[in-house]
Order: sequence, then C-alpha cells, then structure tokens
Amino acid sequence: MNTPDLGRPFIPIRIAVLTVSDTRNLADDKSGQTLADRIVEAGHVLADRAIVTDDRDKIRDKVLGWSEDPTIDVVITTGGTGFTGRDVTPEALEPIFEKRMDGFSEVFHRISYDKIGTSTIQSRTTAGVVNATFVFALPGSPGACKDAWDGILKAQFDYRHMPCNFVEIMPRLDEHLKRGSGKSA
Repeated sequence: MNTPDLGRPFIPIRIAVLTVSDTRNLADDKSGQTLADRIVEAGHVLADRAIVTDDRDKIRDKVLGWSEDPTIDVVITTGGTGFTGRDVTPEALEPIFEKRMDGFSEVFHRISYDKIGTSTIQSRTTAGVVNATFVFALPGSPGACKDAWDGILKAQFDYRHMPCNFVEIMPRLDEHLKRGSGKSA
C-alpha cells in the first residue's frame, strides 16, 4: 500500500451524493449517510445530497445537473446497480460517460470479493467522467459504500496519495473540451 506524501498539502474537494431508491428518504438512507460521513471525516466538502427514484431520466438528469455545477467536483451515487427490473443506474449513467473507468469496477470487485465472496458479481458498479466531473455508481448497501470509499476513493481523493491520485488530474479532465472549442489550452 502506498503512503501519503505529507509534504504535499491536503486539498478538499466537493462531492455530491445521490441515493437511488424507491423506498428511502434522508432519514433512513444508511448508504448515503455512510458516504456523507466518510466524505466529511476525510476533510472534504459534502457539496449536495439528494435521493431520486429508480428512474433513468431522473438519475441522468440529476447527475448531469451536478456535473455542470462548478461547485461540484465529484458525484457518487449509491443504489440501483443490481439486476432487478428497477436497477437502472448503470443504464442511466454509462451513456453519458465521456470516458469510462473500468479499473474502478475491477478494483471494487476485488475488494468486495474478500468480504462477500462470489456475491460481488451481483453488483454492476461503474464509474466514468461526465463534463469533467468524476462519477461513481456504487451498490446500495452501507457495506459496499464503505468498501468503495475506504478501499479506493479515500486514497484517490487525497492529493497526498502517491504515486498518483484523482485530485492532481482533475484540472485536466476538460482538455478535450478546450481543444474542441478552438480555444488554446
């Protein structure tokens, strides 16, 4: 495991959490609360938090709106990544990804396998970039949210994490947009 470079400053980022559920509200949303607590404990800013039903358009529209908001750097969703008929989070998000992050799912499943064995295959967790904003779709269980945050996201959202991390590349996520518009980068 890599150790942080304590000579580098910690840079807080702004993260929005979206719970996808037909049955949850903020008072009983354990997965969203797990993420919110971990985000704040790590020193980051909980930029926004919401719940939408298992509806492709509602999920996509909320994530697109947040991705266009300059006060939000990252969106993490929880819920809707299984195989039931109502689980549509990957279908809502993957078409809007400018770039997919296949490694996130692979590492998540590796971590999850150590805890729940082959049951990890029941998750269709996914990640990508939308409008220069990182977007992660996690399963709807608090345990899966803990695994993803503690095992992957906490380190990747710490600028001190070496040899590389998401924070240091965030300013360059929109380079393709600058080139495509004729503006010099």
